[in-house]
Amino acid sequence: MWLTDSDVALLTDPVLTDRLAHLRRMTGPTPRLAHAPDAVLLSHLHADHFHLPSLRAVPGEPVLVLPRGATDLVARGLGARYADRCVELLPGEQTVVRGVTVRAVRAAHDGGRAPWSRHRAIALGFVVEGAARTWYAGDTTLFDGMTAFGPLDLALVPVGGWGPTLDPHKHLNAATGAEALRLVRASWAVPVHYGTFWPLGLSRIRRHMFHEPGDAFARHAATSCPDTKVRVLAHGETLTIGPDA
Repeated sequence: MWLTDSDVALLTDPVLTDRLAHLRRMTGPTPRLAHAPDAVLLSHLHADHFHLPSLRAVPGEPVLVLPRGATDLVARGLGARYADRCVELLPGEQTVVRGVTVRAVRAAHDGGRAPWSRHRAIALGFVVEGAARTWYAGDTTLFDGMTAFGPLDLALVPVGGWGPTLDPHKHLNAATGAEALRLVRASWAVPVHYGTFWPLGLSRIRRHMFHEPGDAFARHAATSCPDTKVRVLAHGETLTIGPDA
């Protein structure tokens, strides 16, 4: 996902292929980046968020903002010239990208499961502060500290995944995502992390889990936080917020 604030372009957890192990891209064309980002935000080390071939395909030489301890994986997988661009953060730490502050925040998610389980880098979310305050959650479940992230202008809330068992692996679903939105007090929200990749064959029997999470999140949010404007984006769509939007 692209996030642009004050002419600074940030790319979050890019996966730029059509296949990822047993997963297949189920919507939209293979991504082609028209320009280089200023930074890539990498929330944790699971392969659907930390995908080394996709990082190699990102044009330019963007800063790679990632959890503390992850640079070694970048160095071994991509080489020293990529590792030299890494900025490691723990929750509460921050870096500045061309005047826009990127602050790491907690995510309640096991960031060290396979394939990199021996690397115990924790999972992160990010609060980006430029002209707006935006929360990109990465992968997480609910936790009390979410209230400290708000108030926000925009929340990018994960509401699904690529399998039918979200809760045991600490993911938000449509209902708990709406509760997270209530906690962070955002003016705008976009549901993310659903409907793109799906295990081969599973979509034939569980298509509701592929198509429905975004709209279900919007319905839950209308009840739990009616003052928040929710936009369910189709693949390739853009949301612009601000006084002139």
